[in-house]
Amino acid sequence: MLPDDLPLWSDDTEYEDYGPPVPRVEVPSARLDRDGHLGIEVDGDLIGTVGWRWVAYGPNDPSRCPMLGVYIAGPHRGKGYGFQAQKLATDLLFRHTLVNRVEASTDVTNLPEQKVLERLGFTREGIMRGSQFRSGRFNDMVMYSLLREEWHRD
Repeated sequence: MLPDDLPLWSDDTEYEDYGPPVPRVEVPSARLDRDGHLGIEVDGDLIGTVGWRWVAYGPNDPSRCPMLGVYIAGPHRGKGYGFQAQKLATDLLFRHTLVNRVEASTDVTNLPEQKVLERLGFTREGIMRGSQFRSGRFNDMVMYSLLREEWHRD
């Protein structure tokens, strides 16, 4: 199975309509200090991706943190794959970088993802009003974070 076999931004949920598709660009480096993504494979099938993009809160490297994102294809949702993928990605980022914070955000109506993030130990920080343009309008998002001191190695 190839990465292009998975429609990453399909419209099979209300949270996936980001407008016309743009060409996918593969990250040419395995370095974790750059934006990246990993495939989620189950029984030889690519069922989703988990990725991160770096967000800067200041001009120096210690002020940067990765923001997680996950996509699971429709038939595979609700089976714990997103939870496990985000847990492994969070562990990977804390173990192999010096970040102090990992972030994730989701639509205010996406209660399943909010429960996953809370189960992973992320703290709900607040609402980012009108922050994401999707489905032809601006939508509110919920911001979550996990600090290094709160992270539990399993």
